[in-house]
Amino acid sequence: MPTNILMPALSPTMDKGNLAKWLKKEGDRVKPGDILAEIETDKATMEYEAVDEGVLAKILVPEGTADVPVNQPIAVLAGEGEDAKAAAASAAKAAAPPRAPTAAAAPPSATASAPPSGAQTTAAPGAAAPGSATRPGMPERPPHPVAATGNGQGGRVFSSPLARRLAREAGIDVARIQGTGPHGRVVARDVEAARSGGVALRAPGGAPGAMPPIQAPSDEKIRALFEPGSYEFVPHDNMRKIIARRLVEAKLTIPHFYLTITCTIDKLVAARADINATAPQNEKGETTYKVSVNDFVIKALAMALMKVPDANVTWTEAGMLKHKHADVGVAVAIPGGLITPVVRKADTKSLIEISSEMKDYAVRARARRLKPEEYQGGATAVSNLGMYGVQEFAAVINPPHATILAVGAGEERAVVRNGRIEIATQMTCTLSTDHRAVDGALGAELMKAFKDYIESPVGMLV
Repeated sequence: MPTNILMPALSPTMDKGNLAKWLKKEGDRVKPGDILAEIETDKATMEYEAVDEGVLAKILVPEGTADVPVNQPIAVLAGEGEDAKAAAASAAKAAAPPRAPTAAAAPPSATASAPPSGAQTTAAPGAAAPGSATRPGMPERPPHPVAATGNGQGGRVFSSPLARRLAREAGIDVARIQGTGPHGRVVARDVEAARSGGVALRAPGGAPGAMPPIQAPSDEKIRALFEPGSYEFVPHDNMRKIIARRLVEAKLTIPHFYLTITCTIDKLVAARADINATAPQNEKGETTYKVSVNDFVIKALAMALMKVPDANVTWTEAGMLKHKHADVGVAVAIPGGLITPVVRKADTKSLIEISSEMKDYAVRARARRLKPEEYQGGATAVSNLGMYGVQEFAAVINPPHATILAVGAGEERAVVRNGRIEIATQMTCTLSTDHRAVDGALGAELMKAFKDYIESPVGMLV
């Protein structure tokens, strides 16, 4: 029988993607390993390989289509000996979504007090809860207990899993929180507002507090502030949406604190000049490598993490992951956003190896050709804006990292030594730290180790 070709999940976090280009057309013969299409995720453009043999009978999703959900049929493949035209004719029927269960098939508790669209509730066996994304092979979500008093119909409390966890950690009854999500659903920002005292809690009996809930202004209200025709509306692409979502999650769920130091890099600058001066040339007369200050920073941070292993960690709810090597992500600006490829085992690599790897990553990142395993994971990251003249800044931690180092510009500054004013090349660095994983003294110890390596670079070369 014909086989449906489904939209693939090309990374663990992908739930939809753009079908950028078909590389096969209807009627083409396909064998395993052939490249069928190019799929754009939020971070990269990846090739989709065929796993079955047959004839591409029907393309269901044309190229250029955006936001195609994972596991949605995008084409139909006719197998060996099958009629490709018949397979194409039945493609629409094969790709049709299943009908929603009727009210008679639902359990009595669901029909008695149905929650509003998008609210969390207990689904019938084999059915996904509203707003959830159940994929084949994934276990069903267990039903969540509901409180006697709540923000929805029938006494239910509609809240996101993250909001429930944050409320539990803060010792707040989620039923007392005024929800600002869809249909009054309690979301993470509501819990944070309640914990900080930004909004009043509901009384135990369910009466709302005196202060109204804090809500972000709608798109329409924001646009109304500006004169029509005075701006151009540019819809968000997948990358910008994912970046915005992850930054909000990072600031809501990760308790940041910051440590700033100033490093004197005269020795580093001299060492870099000597290394680059001795670089051999190829047959075209081009130098085979050119080490940057950022390469030194990556190596120094990796060495510091190995010297202070308790800071080379990842926080999970059940326990801490203590890493045996230093995997350092490096923020790379690309059109429309940024991506953080990871230099694996940076503590074991030479400056030249790190330099070569980063140049390759930067080229492929800007072309959106990185593989998911090349930009996922890692325990820390480096964000360097020094080349733009930025003196100092603080970066937002990128989960699952426990830290991120923001690097400013190296510049000549006046310093006092032995009672005399002298000129030194200095660079200011700020470490953003997840306080759940790394405490203040431990973070300071890590920064001291980093400063020692940066100011005496020979220490990271032996």
